[in-house]
Amino acid sequence: MTLLTLRNVEASYGVSPALFGVDLSLQPGEVMALMGRNGMGKSTTVKAICRMVPTRGTLQFDGHDLSRLPSHRAARLGIGLVPEGRRCFSSLTVSQNLSAAARPGHWTFETVTKLFPRLAERRDQKAATLSGGEQQMVAIARALMTNPRLLILDEATEGLAPLVRQEIWAALTELKRSTGMSIILIDKSLGELSRICERATILERGTTVWSGAMSDVTPEISTRYIGV
Repeated sequence: MTLLTLRNVEASYGVSPALFGVDLSLQPGEVMALMGRNGMGKSTTVKAICRMVPTRGTLQFDGHDLSRLPSHRAARLGIGLVPEGRRCFSSLTVSQNLSAAARPGHWTFETVTKLFPRLAERRDQKAATLSGGEQQMVAIARALMTNPRLLILDEATEGLAPLVRQEIWAALTELKRSTGMSIILIDKSLGELSRICERATILERGTTVWSGAMSDVTPEISTRYIGV
């Protein structure tokens, strides 16, 4: 059974349309890259899935009609989001940030800090005092603490130092290897995406223009739809 289905999804911000017909599907345990140049609708597609913008068209998750649900109910179905820009609760400690999102399941403070040991060292430190990379680890760990079936990461490595980027990609690779969690990744690093993703969906001007195996993203397709 398909876990996530979008068919002819349209979305807008007030009177300004942003999506004009997005189609994608995701199977249980699959890792997908959502790709395209800046401003082509990737983040809006994520907001549509998470019920943060009004939509038209078909949006289904695990047999549920997402279009009828508010964002908090969509999250409770098992959709975890790591938003662009991290958005930690700056006045709360690492431990408090994580416990605020906790739901029953495999992912607890102990298990997320095995994935990101640095967070155990910083557990009593306020998020505002962390480095950008550490804040991103908090954001990923916080999403995992909701024990999602689908994890969506919107530019999770953007602006981070190379060593921190490597640490986050290693954690995502371990998630894929050990959990079978479904993941949607938005990122500019085609090389890293190619190593972890089975499939890709490419957007241009708010519409799906290509979908297929990650191994079939040729240099020609990359230049046409992804390159600057």
